[in-house]
Amino acid sequence: MSSQTGAGARWLRALISLLVILVAFGAAWFIPPRLGLDLSGGTQIVLETQDGPDGTKADSANTDKVVEVLRQRIDRLGVAEANMSRSGENRIIVELPGVQDPAEAAQIVGQTAQLSFHPVLGVGEAGGQGVQAPQGGGDFANPPSDEARAPSDSENGGEEAPAEGGDPAEMSPDELQDLLGGGGGMPQAPAGPSAENPEDVAMVLPDQDGTALQLGAAAIQGDRVSSADAALDSVNRAQWVVNVGFRGEGRDQWQELTGQAACFQEGDPRRRVAIVLDDQIISSPQVTPETACDVGMAGGQTTISGDFTSETANELAVLIEGGSLPLPVTEVQRQTVGPTLGAAAIQASAIAAVLGIAFTALYITLVYRLVGFLASIALAFYTLIAYGALVAIGATLTLPGLAGFVLAIGMAIDANVLIFERAREEHQRQQRTYEANKSAGLKDPDEEGKETGALARRRRRAVPPSLEKAFVQGSQKAWSAVLDTNVTTLLAAGLLFFFASGTVQGFGVTLSLGTIASMFSALIIARVFVEWAVRRAVIKKHPAVSGLNRIGAVRTWMVEKNPQIMNYRRVGLIVAALITVTAIAAPLVRDTNLGVEFTGGRVLEYEITGDEHISVDEARDVISGLDFPGADNAVVQEAGDGDIAVRTGDISDPEAAGIADALGEATGGVELVSDELIGPSMGDELRNRALIALGAALALQMIYLAWRFRWSFGVSTMLSLAFNIVLVTGLFIWLGKPIDGVFLAAILSVIGFTVNDTVVVFDRVRDEWAGDEKSSFVEIANRAVINTLPRTVNTTVGAWIILGFLTFLGGSSLQDFSIAMLVGLTTGVISTVFVAVPLAIFLQKWDNTPPPHVLKERKAKQKVAAKAARDADDGAVV
Repeated sequence: MSSQTGAGARWLRALISLLVILVAFGAAWFIPPRLGLDLSGGTQIVLETQDGPDGTKADSANTDKVVEVLRQRIDRLGVAEANMSRSGENRIIVELPGVQDPAEAAQIVGQTAQLSFHPVLGVGEAGGQGVQAPQGGGDFANPPSDEARAPSDSENGGEEAPAEGGDPAEMSPDELQDLLGGGGGMPQAPAGPSAENPEDVAMVLPDQDGTALQLGAAAIQGDRVSSADAALDSVNRAQWVVNVGFRGEGRDQWQELTGQAACFQEGDPRRRVAIVLDDQIISSPQVTPETACDVGMAGGQTTISGDFTSETANELAVLIEGGSLPLPVTEVQRQTVGPTLGAAAIQASAIAAVLGIAFTALYITLVYRLVGFLASIALAFYTLIAYGALVAIGATLTLPGLAGFVLAIGMAIDANVLIFERAREEHQRQQRTYEANKSAGLKDPDEEGKETGALARRRRRAVPPSLEKAFVQGSQKAWSAVLDTNVTTLLAAGLLFFFASGTVQGFGVTLSLGTIASMFSALIIARVFVEWAVRRAVIKKHPAVSGLNRIGAVRTWMVEKNPQIMNYRRVGLIVAALITVTAIAAPLVRDTNLGVEFTGGRVLEYEITGDEHISVDEARDVISGLDFPGADNAVVQEAGDGDIAVRTGDISDPEAAGIADALGEATGGVELVSDELIGPSMGDELRNRALIALGAALALQMIYLAWRFRWSFGVSTMLSLAFNIVLVTGLFIWLGKPIDGVFLAAILSVIGFTVNDTVVVFDRVRDEWAGDEKSSFVEIANRAVINTLPRTVNTTVGAWIILGFLTFLGGSSLQDFSIAMLVGLTTGVISTVFVAVPLAIFLQKWDNTPPPHVLKERKAKQKVAAKAARDADDGAVV
């Protein structure tokens, strides 16, 4: 991290900060946020699977496979935080938040997307064998021209597009053929021969010009496609194409298919390859002249071109890569649904968030005075930057996501706290050095009298402490801890984004943006404010106002008393082991209250037939007062034209009748419109992908910490994290709290906080160890814990304040989230001190990594040797 404090560097940081703030403000002001189903509602589409043409039954197992394919399509379309669940045996409920065009979404979601690649055997009559696609049957039906080529053809003298403005309809056949022979347009097949063996014809479909093509059996199925993405054509960067890659046998099948087609003359329809999507030819390119007979196109890649726009090319890529639906589906219902949370709950959560942020800023200001107040202002800009980034990329904002975002605001102060504590240490060190120099008879710079010249320059002076210098040096020393905590967080967030899906993937996006914005806020914006403040004359004259002139009273007392916390490390590990056993026993003793996302349940829809109107909030209050499992967590929302939909766990018929009676009593009468059993919205594949992504993230974090610190530190961090996760999960099971999507968001947040807290402590252990060769590792670890405890407490208290307001004012929808976070944050601090550090002490006997001071000496010797070698090489011979 740069220690430059010149005017140029300060102005540069200020200009960068201003530019980023203005861009974020513009995004936040002009781009409307995409709200989730819980905040704004959306579109509900009910699909019904049908038996496949190959005899595949539309049962629950195959319908679950359809759900997973639909989930991949919707993720690729950019519709985040969508809900999907199986209803009954063969129905699927798809809920899309904030969809601008429900009809288009329904078309893409419900399209079977049976993709296949066929040889063209000849030309036949439309309406002959097979299925004839309807004219103009969709976005992908009958594009006017296309070609198949390897992606590198344009670089090897391949075909080029015809000149703009030329109208092929006005040219003679010979002129058109000459043009196409030297250009990249699709040679239009004239009426040609029929298939030599009519029995080989699998279907007859019209191409882009309406010419009926006789197609052979599928040579490549859609499941052989590994990737598909929309891009601009590499020839002239003006036409949208879809680049397709094959995997496994598909690579050889594509080469064989194109090799067989290349054996026919140019212009012969049999030189073409038909790409069929849902019984429509979406492209029928002719193999390029460079492709040799029986050799084909190697590399396992091709390009589909045609009259695509950016949207249609992207939609086609989504369908191709997402894969074919195992079963055909039909849409049986489409309706709008209201938010799953009522207006009162949303308003209460907003008030709790504002109060939490305000009191957190007040607390930081009381602890760190002026610099704390400036950090709070920087925190407000962090909020603006993070929110602007979220809306700019089109992220979907849900209430748990916003709660986590608000919590991240409280935790974003952590980097500032680290820097402020280090700056206080530096200022105190400068103060001790100044007092020692004064005691030795050295004078202040303004007390040196009239001496001038070389004598004045050589005289040692007692330099008084400088707030600016202390802040810059404190920033330098805190840089490694800030870097390591944010890198570990970004590693986890990146893996969650790339390998998970659904809610977990959305959390990875929010976490990544929040982390980057937090670093920018602490290291750039806050530094601009603080450097400006500490250079003011009034602050130099009254340094106590800054909050950096001395270490806090609590930390001073702890350093002086030096409590031997690590003497109780064995007790801490024993207690942790007992807690772990108790938490693991919870699911064996009590039934785990899994949420509807994991278990499925029941959806009841009622039409209000009575005279009394009832709002969603009032209906939610009525149902939460009933006596059935999960009544207080039932999802109540408006459906269709004023109906009330209730989503619960797996309840009995008498309990369902109790819901109807309660609503009927409140409204004067209700009629049951539908009663359907639904499957879990977080199915096995989604859950497994999330677990794999989480496991990979934790493993990568451990490897990073082992590389940056020592392997014993990495292992200790992960074991401490595992203890914290088991503790929070076990506590929720013992209390009968639901394990649902909100709890999952809380656990992911707890993981991030626990790792950050442990990394800060181990960074301090490394720093203390590098400057102390005599003390034992136990003493060094104990001293590191004491020196970082104030930072830990201040950061945690800031989060506690926000969580406290969310718990008591945020309503039942956020209460469980806040409780999980409160427990996780508290136990995270305890597990760092009494689990992670004691385990690191225990593992040191097997860790042969050289101590930091040895590595420091080794690097110093290497620098001296390198300098000596350079000096020897620079010698001149006269």
